Amino acid sequence: MERAYAFEAPRIITKRLVLRMHGASDFGALLEMWSDERVVRHIGGVPSTATEAWSRLLRYGGLWQFLGYGYWAVEDRATERFVGEVGFADFKRDIVKALDGLPEAGWVISPRWAGQGYATEAMRAALEWFDRTRPGLESFCMIAPENAASIRVAKKIGYALEGETSYDDGPIQIYLRPPAAKLAGPGVEASI
Repeated sequence: MERAYAFEAPRIITKRLVLRMHGASDFGALLEMWSDERVVRHIGGVPSTATEAWSRLLRYGGLWQFLGYGYWAVEDRATERFVGEVGFADFKRDIVKALDGLPEAGWVISPRWAGQGYATEAMRAALEWFDRTRPGLESFCMIAPENAASIRVAKKIGYALEGETSYDDGPIQIYLRPPAAKLAGPGVEASI
């Protein structure tokens, strides 16, 4: 029997950001972000339609219900404006068998908020939660080789290049993050 969670995303507050459960009111900002060519340039290359953005929003709620983890909406604490989204998923991608069942980390920041360190700050908070609730579990992320900004974020938050493969007819790099205990080393507390 498959386990279902009655679970909402925990609210996480950082110095500048709030990570919270997505809601229907996020649809406009989410559509604006995912229909921007700068956002999708390295993620499929095709701007989202309203239908695709709505499906994405619904999927986010389902991740938390089915897996007990998922994506957070990220908002700026000072303005309460939607900044982007970060989190974990299992999209059942048919890429590398060794990754089956591992949570896939992801982050997207709206272009108007890019370059301010929000992706790193939000993902550090998300990983801190992940490490507390999923001790000993690895995670991975997939990044297009030409996406230098996301590669920088991945390295800052503890992901290391594991290899390269292809996905959706293009090259993709796989980055792996060991469990927090392995990141910290023996006898050292992890601080993400």
